[in-house]
Amino acid sequence: MAVIPDRLQPVLDRVSPLAALFADEGFAIYLVGGVVRDLLLGQDLEGGRDIDLTTDARPEDTKRLVQGWADSVWAQGERFGTIGCRRDGWDYEITTHRAEAYSPDSRQPEVVFSGVVDADLSRRDFTVNAMALALPEPKLIDPFDGVADLAARRLRTPLEPEISFSDDPLRMLRAARFIAGYGLVADPALVSAVSSMAERLSIVSAERIRDEFDKLIVVPDPAPGLWFLVETGLIDRFLPELSKMRLEQDPIHRHKDVLTHTIAVVGNTQPERIVRLSALYHDVGKPRTRSFEQGKVSFHHHEVVGARMTRERMKALKYSSDDVETVSRLVFLHLRFHTYKMGWTDSAVRRFVRDAGPLLPQLIELTRCDCTTRNERKARMLAQRMDDLEERIAELAAREELDAIRPELDGNQVMAHLGLGPGRDVGQALDFLLELRLEEGPLGEMEATRRLDAWWVARAEAG
Repeated sequence: MAVIPDRLQPVLDRVSPLAALFADEGFAIYLVGGVVRDLLLGQDLEGGRDIDLTTDARPEDTKRLVQGWADSVWAQGERFGTIGCRRDGWDYEITTHRAEAYSPDSRQPEVVFSGVVDADLSRRDFTVNAMALALPEPKLIDPFDGVADLAARRLRTPLEPEISFSDDPLRMLRAARFIAGYGLVADPALVSAVSSMAERLSIVSAERIRDEFDKLIVVPDPAPGLWFLVETGLIDRFLPELSKMRLEQDPIHRHKDVLTHTIAVVGNTQPERIVRLSALYHDVGKPRTRSFEQGKVSFHHHEVVGARMTRERMKALKYSSDDVETVSRLVFLHLRFHTYKMGWTDSAVRRFVRDAGPLLPQLIELTRCDCTTRNERKARMLAQRMDDLEERIAELAAREELDAIRPELDGNQVMAHLGLGPGRDVGQALDFLLELRLEEGPLGEMEATRRLDAWWVARAEAG
């Protein structure tokens, strides 16, 4: 038996009983793909408790073999050769060796099963994923020098990149994630193929593109992957607004362009999907709002235009309604802080918190990270203002229920006091009471009722 590094042994111990089931019936089975890559790198498994295996057993044999071993079995992917199962909280996907390709106009692979593992590995996306570990007697299968590419930090495809990307065009987008997430440098032939084949991404569903892009956006530093997408033109196939941000903010003083700033902001934020997406889109409205006044460039209301553009693009990429509304709301609000330099009243702080609602932590994170200036004095000034605002919020929160600002009388109380039934008058009364609460803070029910009476009388006299 080969000498196995300590970091591999726990996974081998877990899969050995499963591998023995296949070996006892004369089938070959292998750990394959990302699990082998991550174990060789000494990293945590990318899929957590998900294990991928490949075998020369046909799906019906795989299903039969795991039925008594696994706690549960599912066969939704059987027509693609995949049987899934779970045991002791770990998920296993066991796929029959295959050689698959997409037809020119199809979004689904045409699956052809293969009897040998090398043919299966040749159809993997990248050489660093085209390695297998034979089981139950461990032996590394590396026909395309994936280990050498890992050591050299090189990203290549097992076959010619044009063949690999024709098989599954989403691999072009996945390349960006591997460049950013694993610090790999794309082989020149791979870059050339992506640049010339970008149009082929059009056959991939919006949902698959969205999911792969979300994986890129949350790696610790997505910048190399984002620049790869821009420079190859692939970004224009699903998020064309991004490359349009490659314009100068101030052509006189040669400040960095909007895209460079945007990618820096994305990298500054914590690797959380919603915050990262908000950072990506926060200045997307600038190209449409750019104007020149007295030799200076301005982007009036770009947050309003950007929020609308964000909503449209995220809908096209099939994001959930919650994601669309959350990210577009953060884009809309991202400039609100900058009026704080004029000195905010308690009322303004209350309105800021009310408008942000549950998104306040993400809005503060986005606002802080939006400062990418190299001017240390300006950066310190902006950071100090943000600290001041957070202190003001904390002080008000200690005195008031700042995270749940509402009128001091509810609708039932308003109707009972004014003798009204449900209708527009009640809504207007509640709007008045909310404005009162925002402007002056908590007044107490008695004072709020007195102010309501005065407003009601004045309203009647004016009407």
